[in-house]
Amino acid sequence: MMKPIIEVSHLSKKYKYGESQPYYTLRDALVNFIKTPASLLSKKQSSLKKNEFWALKDVSFKLNQGDVLGILGPNGSGKSTLLKILSRITFPTEGSAMLRGTVGSLLEVGTGFQQELTGRDNIYLNGAILGMKKSDITKKFDEIVNFSGVEKFIDTPVKHYSSGMYMRLAFSVAAHLDSRILIVDEVLAVGDAEFQKKCLGKMESVSKNEGRTVLFVSHNMMAVKRLCQKGILLKNGKMEAEGSIESVISKYAEVADVSKKFIPIKIPRIGVTINKISINKKEKGKVYPGKPLKISIELSAQKKVENIGLQIMISSDATEGRIFSTNTKTMKNIDVVLKKGKNHFTCDIHQFNLCSGKYKLGIAMDKPFVELYYNEADLFYFDVLETILEPALLPTLPAYGRVYMDHEWTIE
Repeated sequence: MMKPIIEVSHLSKKYKYGESQPYYTLRDALVNFIKTPASLLSKKQSSLKKNEFWALKDVSFKLNQGDVLGILGPNGSGKSTLLKILSRITFPTEGSAMLRGTVGSLLEVGTGFQQELTGRDNIYLNGAILGMKKSDITKKFDEIVNFSGVEKFIDTPVKHYSSGMYMRLAFSVAAHLDSRILIVDEVLAVGDAEFQKKCLGKMESVSKNEGRTVLFVSHNMMAVKRLCQKGILLKNGKMEAEGSIESVISKYAEVADVSKKFIPIKIPRIGVTINKISINKKEKGKVYPGKPLKISIELSAQKKVENIGLQIMISSDATEGRIFSTNTKTMKNIDVVLKKGKNHFTCDIHQFNLCSGKYKLGIAMDKPFVELYYNEADLFYFDVLETILEPALLPTLPAYGRVYMDHEWTIE
């Protein structure tokens, strides 16, 4: 019987609050092993100290060759930590992860790329890391470059690439070189819609036609549902659910809805942090249909940032597509300039005509018509309640659709 291509057993990772995590050299590891071999070999570590927390705790699952796994969870649930351990970027505190095959990973823009080298050099470097011969890389070179769409810049150092170009080439390299396991994080969100569609098609192809195993993290539930057969759900570093992707998505909607206080999100490329999001001045919004809706966003900028487009997106729940969106530049022609320090934005919807149900709010930030800096679909969850005046007359989703429009009937 063929062994699973990935076996994760009781995997845990401990971090300290307020500390950057060090990178260990082989010399550091050997010195630590000589000093404390018992603690390194033991699967169980000491209990948490006051300044420590579990980013991942006791996670176990198995995947066979050709499986496509969707990894879901609210922000801060441990998804990226899990992928970094599987990609051997960091080591677990407890447990083990057995991967029987080479790994191509795309965890954040430019993972594995050497900044000073050209796109061409980085393709060969990544292939060599995967153990490929130069002649084999050369055979796939044109296919990689054509897929990425960066032909004109292939001999330019990648430090001069935009985040979109960086991501396109990085994904193309990871998807086309001979890795048996492909790991893709939400980094695809920095690409345009057409390239995201192209990437999903490629991941479908490598799993179905080439028998490669794919681990996919995304908040785009339509993409997850299309691509994945299996899923796991993480919350606060622990596994909440495992099974068919449909069942895990359903559970994810429940978990995300009761997720804890909003955690500030950093956008390093432009030095901006999303500090707070609130609806009607509340962090966990309750909204009535047909009533005004005020969306408030607080951003902090490390320096002045000009020519920013800020977009708000509202979706019906974790399994459906977008219902409404607005962009400061493309829809209202507002030129946004972020000053150094705190910046406050408010979007007032005069009459919020959505039927009762659960919804999520997302934010995108871009340089209009040029480059997407950030795109996250489910930063904030809220409920639309039944109407105040006549609760029995405004049914819940999905029987009566999603949008309520004020109207009258005339009977003659």
